[in-house]
Amino acid sequence: MHDQRIEEYFAEFEPPEGLRAELLRRDILLTGGTDIVHNEIVSEVLGQIPRDSWHGFATQHLAFPEELSKPQPDLVVMERGRGESSGWLVPASDVTLLLEVVSLRSADRDYGLKRSIYAAGSVPAYLIIDPYDARCVLLTEPDGAGEAADYEVRRTVSFGAPLRVDALGITLDTSRFGTLPDVRPHRRP
Repeated sequence: MHDQRIEEYFAEFEPPEGLRAELLRRDILLTGGTDIVHNEIVSEVLGQIPRDSWHGFATQHLAFPEELSKPQPDLVVMERGRGESSGWLVPASDVTLLLEVVSLRSADRDYGLKRSIYAAGSVPAYLIIDPYDARCVLLTEPDGAGEAADYEVRRTVSFGAPLRVDALGITLDTSRFGTLPDVRPHRRP
């Protein structure tokens, strides 16, 4: 299918109730509901972001000019006053930080495919919070293009340790992030 037709199809696509749709490098991915631990982590992060300076959106699709991708991260953080006042797509260039909370089904995408897409879109900071491994991975300084894009700087902390997020000028308290210890962990770094 031609790229423009894929984008047009995705723009009109209505996922079944309870499912979320993302376009990731030409593939449409449907995902189901999230775990309460996942939702609590997103809520904890959002609650620590100063609202006078930043917007945090939990259900926002992104547009990447050089990518046939329209992901919907778990949290999109952008400066107040930045971007359009309406629309279903936010340009990646308006975003300061993206957050993904890992699930067993999303581990490969979050640590691999989305990492590459977000770096290719020059998103300054990408935060992966992993309740299976009880750690946070903050990626900064995106470099490269397309599938070869990646982040040059990686900061990893275990839950309970503070995580400095320079892009937002904050230090996250990770001590209240929940874990999923009774589940067999994924195999991603």
